[in-house]
Amino acid sequence: MRFQLLGPLSITDGPDTVVLQPSKPTILLASLLLHANTVVSADYLQRTMWGEEQPATSRAALQTCVLRLRRLFTKHGVTETPIEAVPGGYRITAGPRHLDLIGFREEVRRAADVADPESELHVLKGALSLWEGSVLANVRSDVLHRDEVPRLVEERLRTLERACDLKLLLGRCGEALVELWSASRAHPGHERFREQLIEALYRTGRQTEALAEYRMVKEYLHDELGVDPSPALRRLELAILRGEDLGPADDRHPAGAAYTSAGNGERRHATAPAAPPSAAVEPVEAVHSFTGREAETTALLERLTAPGHEPVTLLVSGAPGIGKTALARHLAHQVKDSFPAGLFMVRMVAPDGTPRSPDDAAAEVAAALRDQVRGERALLVLDDVVDADQVRPLLPAGADGAVIVTSRRGLAGLVATHGGWVLRLGTFTEEESYALLVAVLGAERVEAEPEEARRLAEACGHHPLALRIMSARLLTRPALRLADSVSWLAEDPLARLSLADSPELSVHRVLGGALDRLDPRLVEAFLKVAAQLPDDFTAEDGVRVLGMSPVEADDVLDRLADAGLLEEGPPGPYRVHELLRVYARRTAPFRSRPIQKV
Repeated sequence: MRFQLLGPLSITDGPDTVVLQPSKPTILLASLLLHANTVVSADYLQRTMWGEEQPATSRAALQTCVLRLRRLFTKHGVTETPIEAVPGGYRITAGPRHLDLIGFREEVRRAADVADPESELHVLKGALSLWEGSVLANVRSDVLHRDEVPRLVEERLRTLERACDLKLLLGRCGEALVELWSASRAHPGHERFREQLIEALYRTGRQTEALAEYRMVKEYLHDELGVDPSPALRRLELAILRGEDLGPADDRHPAGAAYTSAGNGERRHATAPAAPPSAAVEPVEAVHSFTGREAETTALLERLTAPGHEPVTLLVSGAPGIGKTALARHLAHQVKDSFPAGLFMVRMVAPDGTPRSPDDAAAEVAAALRDQVRGERALLVLDDVVDADQVRPLLPAGADGAVIVTSRRGLAGLVATHGGWVLRLGTFTEEESYALLVAVLGAERVEAEPEEARRLAEACGHHPLALRIMSARLLTRPALRLADSVSWLAEDPLARLSLADSPELSVHRVLGGALDRLDPRLVEAFLKVAAQLPDDFTAEDGVRVLGMSPVEADDVLDRLADAGLLEEGPPGPYRVHELLRVYARRTAPFRSRPIQKV
């Protein structure tokens, strides 16, 4: 078992994590873990638990809390990190395998001994990945949050700062920008982050944005702190104003001097290198063998090509894997002649599943559009949007541009504030499913077994992603009969609906990613509903299974429907797609993340 301090205090064995409920024993455990392998005095422990004004019974209550923690350890099989009573107080023994804080510090020390910048960065990334949220978010101790948490946060910031230094040194300025936008906004008084951000902007050819960022930090420091920017920041501004080449980012002084020597005592003046294409913003790729969605395509095209030059916003929502992105890409290429400035796909979620911040996305889009000819229209596809706040800074797309937003959620708040036209995608019709099989496998093969093709579509739940995956598997096995594939798929649909050479194309992975974005309580509610209720169920059924009041259950079911995990809803019945139901039943035992009372 392993303790996690770098986030909510919890106990994990890998697959399952128990988040401890806020309580006095939780404070006690945090206090011991923060000083693992050392004796922590009883006086200090009492102060962290009750503050300066301790009850007369605090010593006895401390012993009771120790007993409760030992019982918790026994319950969860914690045997390698015992709590010992020693003269003067208590001690808990832990190593890097048992406590993430120790593991983090060991990795940081190991990185400092690595000579190769690439290897050092790799080690630091591993160390930073151990942080999983706000430190001690479930530990209600003013003493710990005043005396200990700031020190831990500073350790993380120093490590992140060093990682960004290395990215600049290695020429990965675009990658550094992603971290620095977030870090500089979360910690506006941390000058080094602002300095790194300005340098990264300049090195990627964004001189105007770099100077704007300098003015912003100068104003903040003056208004909030009453100080001027540091000499390093002022030198950097001067170099940018002069258009000087900063030269390679120096390992010891990553922000660089104001200029570099040309070898003859003269300064070299050069513009910063042009920005490389952003990993988050790229041209919209065409969709090969797009089928179905004729009515939806016609309706959306009418709005994209309507007379006039007002900005257009279209929202395409629906369940995970239902084909939102494919439809958006197909639409974009249908109207590409109307948008000479280009078609741009903006990935609103990073490959690791982390939502991109609004500032990051806005900066990347601004960079992509900076060469746009005045008066020319551009079309943006904002793909996989997590919530309305993530995209509000990107709307509207210029005076007469267009935006297609895809999201698993309905984003009613975005529609309320910015308008637009909404389309909720469902599963394919029987005809659309059959047409997709014909388009991929060929008419001869499908029409030789038409009934089996329809049974296969039914086995896939007419789900576009499932049909695409199954079609691809059949395409690589031309001798496999459709009839045999139906029974083969039915044996284990989750395992069979995946591609070995493209693990991201997996129904299991897509559905799991959808649940990972939800609040744990919503996940728990969904698993109950999917596992215990029939195919069609009412809000009253939900009240019974969830054990909530009608108002609470209505809210939970509405949020699950908004997330694309339930179909239909009031005034009609709710429905869980069969693949989601299979996934829920398969993973429910492993997905529970209980809130443990201690």
